[in-house]
Order: sequence, then structure tokens, then C-alpha cells
Amino acid sequence: MSALKKQEQEAREFVFTRDDFVRIKSLIYRHAGISLSDAKTDMVYSRIGRRLRALGMSSFRQYLDALEQQNHAEEWQAFTNALTTNLTSFFREEHHFPILAEHLAKLAAQKPGKPIRIWCSAASTGEEPYSIAITACEAFNSLKPPVEIIATDIDTNVLATATAGVYPIDRVKKMDESRVRKFFEKGTGKHDGLVRLKKPVRELINFNQLNLLDQQWPFREAFDVIFCRNVMIYFDKPTQSTIIDKFISLMHEDSLLLAGHSENFLYVSDHLQLLGKTVYKLKTGGAARSSLFMNRNLA
Repeated sequence: MSALKKQEQEAREFVFTRDDFVRIKSLIYRHAGISLSDAKTDMVYSRIGRRLRALGMSSFRQYLDALEQQNHAEEWQAFTNALTTNLTSFFREEHHFPILAEHLAKLAAQKPGKPIRIWCSAASTGEEPYSIAITACEAFNSLKPPVEIIATDIDTNVLATATAGVYPIDRVKKMDESRVRKFFEKGTGKHDGLVRLKKPVRELINFNQLNLLDQQWPFREAFDVIFCRNVMIYFDKPTQSTIIDKFISLMHEDSLLLAGHSENFLYVSDHLQLLGKTVYKLKTGGAARSSLFMNRNLA
């Protein structure tokens, strides 16, 4: 160990070895498909260190031994929550939302009376699915648009925030004031400085916990729109390929798949074609849907 590394180790509250880091990398990859680079060492120490303090443990080795040996579902979830990243905002990558509005109008004309199915596969704290819901309300000029929105995330902590739909008012400061008035309630008294999505908007979304690495996903019907933005960057290529194939199994010829600005799904699948900036659809004659990845729990 170099003198610098030794000084860093001595300055830390807990002993954290290279073996500990490698072990954590392996565990989170197997459990959630997340690939951690060596550049994340300090982040891992900080976030998992909080779990050690909460549990009164003295070393990473003790914590990891207990995690694996006791197979405690709640602690596995806490471990996963600690290592997921949840950077999001309302109408992030805003070019997608006019495309969504246009697509919703097209689908409504094609199949009047049938709900349009939308899946936000990385809901985080809720800003993205609520942006989808607001776009749908505006597209149909109604607080009850003909849409079914399912929003999922692996992290149960962020899903609790998303379900509540309550945010610091700063989160909407870049949003048009008329939009804020129409879709949000401003808090007063002890809730001053907060906003909450109005109840009709919250009721458009069904939030559920889901690990994209699960062998089966709980859906029985195809989606008209799938949002998977800024998620694939945390997975290696084999994992990306597996997930994209499962998305394809839930798409039809008019479905859209929306990616993040730094993601290119064409390198992962031969069954997709690019329609515009990070917007994809199935190639003509694309892969048929498969029941392999679906069951009948959510929708």
C-alpha cells in the first residue's frame, strides 16, 4: 500500500479495502446489473458507510458477510438503494415531450376509446413520469386523458417520493407559471416552499418497484411508448442487450422507445431504427413479442 493510500485509509471511519470494493462491485452487478468503475470507490465508501453507521457495524467486511449470509431482503433493498443514482428533473431532455404529444394524438386517432399505454422504466423521484402525465393532459386538454402510465424503479426510497408527488418549489422554477398553476398545488403554512402534483395528475400514474434484471417483467400487454432514459449507461453491453430485447418484446409496430441523450441503442440491437434524436421504433418486420419476459401481475 502506498503512503498516500495508507493515509487515506487511516483517515476513514471504517476499514475499506480493495477486496471490499471488488466484492461490492460483484454484488451490485449480480443483484441489479449496475457496473461500477474504480472511479466510484469514494462514492461506494460514502454511501455504504451510511449503512454501517445505521446498523452499528465496524467494518465493510462485517456488513458484506451479514448481507450475504443472512439474505435479508430489506437490507438487500437498502444496499441497492444506496448504490443507485437518481439525477432527474421535470421535462428533462425536453425535445422528447412534443414528440410524445404528437404520438399520443396519432394513437388516439388510430384506436379511439382504447387507452394509450406508457411505461416509464426508471421513475426515480417521479419528475419524469409526472412530466409524461402533464404532457398527456395538455395533448388532450383534459385532466383525464386516455392514457395508462406505469412508472417503475428499483429504488424503493425514490418511489416513495414519487408516489407522494411533493417537491421543493425550486424544482418547478424553470417551468412556465401557467403550467405550474394548472398542475400543481402550492403549499402553505408548514408546507410553504413545497408544491404537490394535483390529485388527478397523481392518479394517472401507477408506481411499482421493478428490477430491470428480473427474469420476468409483470406485463401482459404491449406498450405504445417506453421511456428508458439515462439508465443503460449504468449497465455493461451484455446487460443492455438483454434489457433492450425485453423492451422489444413489449413493443408493436407503432411503439416508441425513448433513450437518454448519451445512449445509442443501435449499438445494442439490430431490431430498432432511429426516428430522431434518441427516439426509436421497431424496424419493419421487427422481432415478434415473446411471452418469455412477461407474466400477469401489473398490467
